[in-house]
Amino acid sequence: MDQSFRTISRRGDVSELYRLIQRDGNVLRRFDEVEFIETPLLVAADEGCIGFAMEMMKLKPSFARKLSQQGVSPIHLSLEKGHKEMVLRFLQMDKDFVRVTEKNGETPLHYICKVGNHDSLLETFLKACPDCIRDVTTENRSALHIAAENKRLDVLQILIRMLKKDYYREEVNRKDEDGNTALHIAARNNQTQMLKLLLSSKADKHATNQSDLTALGVAEQHNNRESIRILRGRFIPGVSNIKSKWEKQIAKATTPNGVRDQKF
Repeated sequence: MDQSFRTISRRGDVSELYRLIQRDGNVLRRFDEVEFIETPLLVAADEGCIGFAMEMMKLKPSFARKLSQQGVSPIHLSLEKGHKEMVLRFLQMDKDFVRVTEKNGETPLHYICKVGNHDSLLETFLKACPDCIRDVTTENRSALHIAAENKRLDVLQILIRMLKKDYYREEVNRKDEDGNTALHIAARNNQTQMLKLLLSSKADKHATNQSDLTALGVAEQHNNRESIRILRGRFIPGVSNIKSKWEKQIAKATTPNGVRDQKF
């Protein structure tokens, strides 16, 4: 892109854009001829120039899916720069933009799962395109893997809540290229609240990875004692908090000769 076009895009100067088009009707076609290129839309997304970006989207919708030489898309760049309104306008134009992939196969949903649910964009993405939760990176990592890897419990809670029933168990137990489920990753990172949430959400604690390790095996490998305790079955979803009360009741429920007369 020549400097004059870059300057126009950075300023968001729609009038000057059309003057360029009047001088050369093919001025935007050249960007389509290169597979990976910095487009005027990408520059506008970087600067947060919403009006110019939307005008460009109407003229050249293909630019929204075109990646730069660095493998970055306009909607990803808007996210990284914190231009929330720009992101929302992209989704108004086409809800499927939430599934645009950049380098490493990362979608906008994956990016939010990595950095945190700023401005409630996670819920916005999932409502706009519920199936985007099934998208995976080039390493076959899902949104759940990424949330677990980055210790985003709040994100994982929303993902679990938004999962559809028809593929709930499949997504909770999806394996990445190393055979790890989100449960494996939470065990490695000693994320006990994540482990409890996943176990309460039909996570298979017997699933093994490429190293033939279950989540418990991973926790033992890293000597994560609290995770080991949970994965060995001492955590019972929904009732673990009253375990000590049960134990006291059991201790009292004995006959004079010391034989228990009640079972729990």
